[in-house]
Amino acid sequence: MTIYLIAIVAGLGVMAIFYGIAQTRTATADLQARLAEYGVVNPASAAAAAAPPANFRERLARIFQPAADRFGRGDVKKGKASLQDELAKADLKLRTSEYIGIQIGLTILLFMIGFIRFGYVYGIIQATVMGVAGYLLPGFYVKFRQRQRLKAFNNQLGDTLLLLSNALKAGYSFAQAIDTVSKNASPPIAEEFARCVREMNLGGSVEESLGHMVKRIESDDLDLMVTAVAIHRTVGGNLAEILDNIAFTIRERVRIKGQISTLTASARSSGQLITSLPIVLAVFMYFATPTYFKPMTESAVGWIIIAVAIFMIFLGNLVMSRVTAIEV
Repeated sequence: MTIYLIAIVAGLGVMAIFYGIAQTRTATADLQARLAEYGVVNPASAAAAAAPPANFRERLARIFQPAADRFGRGDVKKGKASLQDELAKADLKLRTSEYIGIQIGLTILLFMIGFIRFGYVYGIIQATVMGVAGYLLPGFYVKFRQRQRLKAFNNQLGDTLLLLSNALKAGYSFAQAIDTVSKNASPPIAEEFARCVREMNLGGSVEESLGHMVKRIESDDLDLMVTAVAIHRTVGGNLAEILDNIAFTIRERVRIKGQISTLTASARSSGQLITSLPIVLAVFMYFATPTYFKPMTESAVGWIIIAVAIFMIFLGNLVMSRVTAIEV
């Protein structure tokens, strides 16, 4: 019962902190900030922002979103993206308040599981480690989604440039060609080009819209395409032919990367297995039977053996990663 009371009090405390910070910012300011991302300032939106929330999710957003925006804002000078930008890169349809709520919930959940499993007196260290793991897990998942989305984007970019080139050859303007891609391509490229179209419809220029897309995607191939478009709009030239050449380069690069990935699949799988198997097994054994490692932790020799094992795992992973790391 004591454990459950502690968990409830901790959850209520976190909610009170978020609610208190949220009072310093109104829903109108939140809406204006979201519109400002597209360069739109509309005073008439105050009435819409003051309308009652449509559902429970909107009620929670009204309370926690302003505080979450403050916690998750980035630093432009240091090149650190905001939390909302990171979620957009991963294509996660979550508000920053919902993401932070998931983070806090996992932290408290894993901390309480470790606290109950390893005891009330001696389990505080294990519970703290599990709580930290719960806090970091959502961030690892976001980074994983970003890598997967970037890989899918790069694989589609060559064909997309051909579609752009064909649209230009058919007599479309560049803005119309982008709209064609947004309607005929598949995600994630269709989603990004559709956002470019929306930005241009709201008054942004083509260069600004493409520049924002480069910041969201962080793809070298896309940066090459945007740079070529910017130069063309300054000095002129045959943009369709330029896009054809870039598309050929990108498609060849993707093809070679696919061949390398196929040839190194066995070595990469071996490296991942060698690294993850002892770690997963050790964590499982320690959680299932904490006394299993007790003889090793009670002597200096045992700690030396553990340190050597960790170093060998790290060294094996480093060697395997270097063997399979081939730059294209």
